[in-house]
Amino acid sequence: MGSEGEREQLNHALIGYLNTVHETLQVLDQTAASSSEKVSWNEVIQMGEQLSKQATMVGMLWNGEKVEVKALEENMAAYFNILQGLLLLSHGSTVGAGPTLASCIHASVKQVVDCSFVLMKESVSSYGSSSKTQNLSIPQLVGTVWESCSALKKTPSTNVTAIGRAMTQVTVSIKDVLREMKELKAASSDLEEEFKDKASEEAESKPESDDSDVDDLGNDLSPEEMKIAQLSTVVVSETLAVVNKLIRAIIGLLRQENQGAFSNSTDSLERLLKLSQAIGSQVDELGACLYPPQEILVMKAALEKISAAVGEIQIELERIKGSSEDFVQACTNLKSLIRQLESELGCSNANDLLVPKMENLVVNS
Repeated sequence: MGSEGEREQLNHALIGYLNTVHETLQVLDQTAASSSEKVSWNEVIQMGEQLSKQATMVGMLWNGEKVEVKALEENMAAYFNILQGLLLLSHGSTVGAGPTLASCIHASVKQVVDCSFVLMKESVSSYGSSSKTQNLSIPQLVGTVWESCSALKKTPSTNVTAIGRAMTQVTVSIKDVLREMKELKAASSDLEEEFKDKASEEAESKPESDDSDVDDLGNDLSPEEMKIAQLSTVVVSETLAVVNKLIRAIIGLLRQENQGAFSNSTDSLERLLKLSQAIGSQVDELGACLYPPQEILVMKAALEKISAAVGEIQIELERIKGSSEDFVQACTNLKSLIRQLESELGCSNANDLLVPKMENLVVNS
């Protein structure tokens, strides 16, 4: 049998393995039944280490000498056997997992699968090839498998850790928006002249369609817009404080859980996370609306949703006995600041509506 026939034979075997893995992944889309025996995440990590070693053996086949079809077939069979084992163990680790933890597990395992597919497909397509570039790509792909397997060690293994990381990510996102909001600047007559001069100078040396510098002028805020931006910055800063205090409250609840005073926390924590993420999403919306022309109605809607989410968080935290005077005070401060900003937006919106009315006035002579 020639190289083409052997490659076709290898490709046929590979397709069979890929189909089996796809079928297993479909099972993984569903969290394991609570009645199943839970698998420790450490077992998944250990299986990942075995897969890394097998990937190394696949890479060693491409050491410059002719690759034997039998050796590649055996390595492929061993590799997919370990990968299948890793998938089944990871599924067993989802017993009792909430949506956030299950999503983290699925993402990590999917990365291992994706890297594995690329490695094995390249191995089969490289068989019988004299291309040095193709052969050199194998060690690099082995490296990606190593990285994906190593990443399993950083994957959350409990609901608490997964939800905690996700909630921390909300604070990171809010901090990013806050930083951008603080960089907004008010327009000034001197600044306008500077941009006009710069635009005039560069108009001669750049195509007419290149108006990026002129567009930058549009990022400067009028005094009224700047006031709204400053109030919004204060609101977002206090929102960040509320989310941080919520995280501290959850940490306190987890200490109670460790002492047996708090149980069945996953559903509550998932709900608090979802509300926090909703707040983060509306903070993004609020920040985006501050650039001129400011979208007053969208900003109002975002503020209403933030206030409503904060109220729901208060109710949920009170329900699970995790609230504190400090947290309640932070929520009260935030709601007060939101009302102030809404009031300012109301005035701004009224002024905006007045302009077209004035323009439509007809002066009778």
